[in-house]
Amino acid sequence: MKSSSFLKIAALTATAALILAGTTACGRGGGGEASGDKIVMAISTLNNPFFVELRDGAQAAAKDAGVQLNIVDAQNDSATQANQLATAASGSTKAVIVNPVDSDAAASSVNALLKAGIPVIGVDRTVNGADLDSLVASDNVAGGRQAADELAKAMGEKGSVIQLQGVSGTSASRDRGAGFEEGMKAYPGITVVAKQTANFDRAAALDVTTNLMQSNPGVTGLFAENDEMALGAIQALGAKAGTEVSVVGFDGTSDGLAAIKAGTLVATIAQQPAELGKLAVELAVKAIKGEKIEKNVPVEVVSVTKTNVGDFAK
Repeated sequence: MKSSSFLKIAALTATAALILAGTTACGRGGGGEASGDKIVMAISTLNNPFFVELRDGAQAAAKDAGVQLNIVDAQNDSATQANQLATAASGSTKAVIVNPVDSDAAASSVNALLKAGIPVIGVDRTVNGADLDSLVASDNVAGGRQAADELAKAMGEKGSVIQLQGVSGTSASRDRGAGFEEGMKAYPGITVVAKQTANFDRAAALDVTTNLMQSNPGVTGLFAENDEMALGAIQALGAKAGTEVSVVGFDGTSDGLAAIKAGTLVATIAQQPAELGKLAVELAVKAIKGEKIEKNVPVEVVSVTKTNVGDFAK
């Protein structure tokens, strides 16, 4: 009897150990065995190729630095992200990297981390009302201006435009939109006839574009604040995409670059998501060590068209 009970307990203990090991590996984002300091990376959503690339860059940098990287996905829900950041504050976390769902809503959670002495690095989007240790991001305002120039060029500097906006409250959407609006001032022959959010989402953009085209059938241009929305718009436009309607996106994702090659997307403003993730981890590691880091670390954006897409497509 004693032998049988012992074997059962041993089996249960081994199973529990395997479960715990699996949970820990997932928490580290699959970045391998890391024995160093723990960094939590809170991402707005992984249901977007851009943020998948950002995550991959962060994981590679964490592995090189020998730190643990726990990646949490808020699935574009501010309340979920607040809970994730609160959990990070109560654990053994040495630094946090945050890509906020909402730049305003994240302030309370981020300020709690900062008050607890935990360095916070913003990536891709800032946090309004919080004094981040550093922000690594693309120049979204400049990118918006570049998008305006590419779209105007494709339209012959005349016509009407639909603008698909990202998630309300995000600095990326605000800055890209502001840059685009600023850039469009140079083209008096073009009128923006409709603006509507499609939440950086491909399926939402398909629906929004379908509805906006019905009420604005003469539109000849469309700017989407990310490639996912641009691709949804292209799907809605069908044969009009790249012929009757010029479409410009933002991000430089693999699918976006493929659409440029196919002729349905005029241009995309390419970011470097893997580089953003890599730099965010490197900054977090420096902050943990008490080293001085820059408050703002800009990453270049580049206009990609059919003339140079071959330099970017994988």
